Amino acid sequence: MGKAIEKVFTESYHRLCTFHIMQNVVKHLCPLKGEEKDEEEDEGSGEDEEEESHILTDFGECMYGYEDKVEFEEAFNNMRSKVHKQTWHVLVASVQGARGSPSGRAGTEIPCQRYKMALTRIGLAGLAVMGQNLALNIAEKGFPISVYNRTTSKVDETVQRAKLEGNLPLYGFHDPASFVNSIQKPRVVIMLVKAGAPVDQTIATLAAHLEQGDCIVDGGNEWYENTERREKAMEERGLLYLGMGVSGGEEGARHGPSMMPGGSLEAYQYIEDILLKVSAQVPDSGPCVTYIGKGGSGNFVKMVHNGIEYGDMQLIAEAYDVLKSVGKLTNGELQQVFAEWNKGELLSFLVEITADIFSIKDDQGEGYLVDKVLDKTGMKGTGKWTVQQAAELSVAAPTIEASLDSRFLSGLKDERVAASKIFQGDYSSGETVNKAQLIEDVRKALYASKICSYAQGMNIIKAKSTEKGWGLNLGELARIWKGGCIIRASFLDRIKKAYDRNGELANLLIDPEFAQEIMDRQAAWRRVVCLAINNGVSTPGMSASLAYFDSYRRDRLPANLVQAQRDYFGAHTYERVDMPGSFHTEWYKIANSKI
Repeated sequence: MGKAIEKVFTESYHRLCTFHIMQNVVKHLCPLKGEEKDEEEDEGSGEDEEEESHILTDFGECMYGYEDKVEFEEAFNNMRSKVHKQTWHVLVASVQGARGSPSGRAGTEIPCQRYKMALTRIGLAGLAVMGQNLALNIAEKGFPISVYNRTTSKVDETVQRAKLEGNLPLYGFHDPASFVNSIQKPRVVIMLVKAGAPVDQTIATLAAHLEQGDCIVDGGNEWYENTERREKAMEERGLLYLGMGVSGGEEGARHGPSMMPGGSLEAYQYIEDILLKVSAQVPDSGPCVTYIGKGGSGNFVKMVHNGIEYGDMQLIAEAYDVLKSVGKLTNGELQQVFAEWNKGELLSFLVEITADIFSIKDDQGEGYLVDKVLDKTGMKGTGKWTVQQAAELSVAAPTIEASLDSRFLSGLKDERVAASKIFQGDYSSGETVNKAQLIEDVRKALYASKICSYAQGMNIIKAKSTEKGWGLNLGELARIWKGGCIIRASFLDRIKKAYDRNGELANLLIDPEFAQEIMDRQAAWRRVVCLAINNGVSTPGMSASLAYFDSYRRDRLPANLVQAQRDYFGAHTYERVDMPGSFHTEWYKIANSKI
């Protein structure tokens, strides 16, 4: 390559591309730190160690942040003035291509026009743990990435992690201009900051340096209408915008999350190659990412994903409560039960970690840690948004709603403690419980309840897709949730196949396979709910799921009486089962005329 460049571009010089220069800097500077420390201790040097800790970030800014020669040389000389002479020798040698080469002696200038500055493939702003891990994931997959954070210590921390985790091609910047200018055009910047005002502030900071055709991707848990508002605002400035749900927590972000990008299709196509490699990989299904659809669809789907997650966690907690409170299983037995369940139809991330939790002893005292955890569940809002949207769309979602209500009630710890003293008594039914039978019944009840919870979530997504004209593919959503995300489970493969069989499926419950599975499990399901009620153990999620099933399967509900009441006091009219039309009856007059 060097000879070819010299032959074609006769007035240019070729040593290394910027990527390899940065790799050399990391490689040679790290061992040097120890040498300099020893030398300084021997000589009693007073060099400022804090300034030297920023050398990688400062060097990266010089390499990527400037196109103008004067600005470059000013920044380069400023950096040079801050570093130890031996460090400077290594930096120059790295640029020349070999440590200790004659042309790399201390004092050598590096004119910017002699080198073609290689730009990074993508940028990421917002370096809390999720942001750091996703950036490292992208770099590890072979895509050079620039990173920026308003708090510069986070930038340095991320650069250091990239160095320690394999000298990954990740470069940090302390100012937004250098950060944006270090990315190849059309530029793509992923944001991972707190939803709401911080997103708008970050967009304003970045957009000031972006150009027409560049793209911003919001990877946080944002309200979908905010995404649509921002997409419209960015379009007016000639910028593209994506709202991308990212699920999987810290580990998922680092090693492969489920990703739900929605918004500009053109923007998605800019980074599709990156997302396909960075997302979780499922052997029989491929990368856990797909273009969701237009507008705020990506954020909306992630929101409902979290609502389903609420339901899943609540149902597992109720299974635990029944087994412990009624079946009197020990933590050791519970660990074995959940570990065994994770080998069958309940195979999932949440069941897996539940088994792990029951195995952890308390390192601060006796017993198991789970028994010392305060029974007060936190939340960040996506579950509430899901329930609100279900109500707005007139979609029944009682399991998800019950899980949200349970979190609200858990927050009333002091009130519950006081109430427990008022309502003292023996709530045990006194009936003998067969542990083996109970474990099997609870397993079946949990599975049947999960079907109802997922059916509700999918119906919320379908209703919103219809309202907004998104044209969402429910089977494809189930596919990308099979890996990386919190609700990943083998069960999702069954859901995908159900929607593949019938893309217009009115409800997951009536898919032939799921319908048969519910029928096979309903006796056990009813036994568990009745047993819990008779023993004073609340199972709001399982009870709501069973009520949902019983309501959905019946061809006639007592809603006729409710509508008659509405017509009685409010003249809201009603329809009849035996003739068409809308009717109103003077119920009060007729009833009182007979007195």
